[in-house]
Amino acid sequence: MDENTKKMLAGQPYCPDTKELNQFSKYAHRLCRDYLLTTDEDTVERTAIIDRLFPNHQEGVYLQGPFFVDYGRFTTLGKNFYANANLTILDTCPVKIGDNVMCGPNVTIATATHPLRYQQRNPRQQADGRFTDYEYGKAITIGNNCWLGASVTICPGVTIGDGCVIGAGAVVTKDMPANSLVLGVPAKAVRQITADDHMDNFPY
Repeated sequence: MDENTKKMLAGQPYCPDTKELNQFSKYAHRLCRDYLLTTDEDTVERTAIIDRLFPNHQEGVYLQGPFFVDYGRFTTLGKNFYANANLTILDTCPVKIGDNVMCGPNVTIATATHPLRYQQRNPRQQADGRFTDYEYGKAITIGNNCWLGASVTICPGVTIGDGCVIGAGAVVTKDMPANSLVLGVPAKAVRQITADDHMDNFPY
């Protein structure tokens, strides 16, 4: 791993247009495409793709597809991870997802970000003549037993505690305490999830 990639993972300004990062991203994007060409019946092929794309995953991972990831190798998936259609993970910084996490359709988990001032954000010419920008990121952690509803966005630097439910359409911009019901834009923890939320007519 070169120094630029180490800077990226540490949340420091880095150049995304390097030989190593281009190799990593092209490899991941090809695997995303390959997964898209499979169906639920292609279990052997899908398992092989997940193993290559997410080398840091536990057993029981299910991805409905389609999905998109920047790199995959910088994301850790816990046991029994489930994602419905159109999952997006931008793992320019580490993404750590705990056990028994469920994602509804169109969930975005994005560690990547950019400076607010365009003077720092815009591409600039490098010593070799290429034009490229500098970016940075902030790691994301999602605890065990969380449910992210449809079209949830997890923004850079966020930590979500165990047992949270993130309501559909929420944009999470700050840390959320464990066992919170999280709603809105920007998202807020509106209350704790307690034994009072137990459904008596549910199988267990």
